Amino acid sequence: MEYIKLITKSFKNFANKEEAAGMKKYMRDQFEYFGLKAPLRRNIQRAIKAQHGVPHISEMPAFIYAIWELPEREYQYVAMDIMQSMHRQFEEEHIALFEFMILNKSWWDTVDNIVSGLAGPWFRKFPEQRKAITDGWVKDSNMWLQRSAIIHQSGWKKDTDEKLLFRYILAHIDSKEFFIQKAIGWALREYSKVNPQAVIKFADAHPLAALSRREALRRI
Repeated sequence: MEYIKLITKSFKNFANKEEAAGMKKYMRDQFEYFGLKAPLRRNIQRAIKAQHGVPHISEMPAFIYAIWELPEREYQYVAMDIMQSMHRQFEEEHIALFEFMILNKSWWDTVDNIVSGLAGPWFRKFPEQRKAITDGWVKDSNMWLQRSAIIHQSGWKKDTDEKLLFRYILAHIDSKEFFIQKAIGWALREYSKVNPQAVIKFADAHPLAALSRREALRRI
């Protein structure tokens, strides 16, 4: 796609091998990088947008499928940023695209942003479909979908469905996976900002992993 060529040209012009090596190491050698820190990358994105706009919402699935094939992680970051800016235009079929993004090239840096910036707004726009989707995620064998179900209400504050949150946590309370234990703690910590007593009561009543408990009670 022509738009990806524009991104590639600009990213290569500002590539920094030293920064790229550090970023790759930080992400446990999961991905390649151009070495663009977030402020610089977003400045580049703004410059491209000012001159060329962004793909139309109807073009975004093809754009994302194509950009997800590219090795440097910044490509995935720019795709998420562009799609997030279109949240008011989300359609019902976009949830399948978000699942693709969660399931491919999965790591916490993209998954958490997809859940909060893409799936979250989608759930708010199509609330009647949320439970069926997240119930499927929490029962799935894929760890990243499980994590997505657990954390999908983070930041929702008083709109959090407490029963759903606790049910999803209990479904994986015995998990030995670091990213699941961390997700449980993070989700509880977020909810503690609006209902700390409920989080304390839940933590005392259930055998949370040490990591989960520590994260859950950190702000209380």
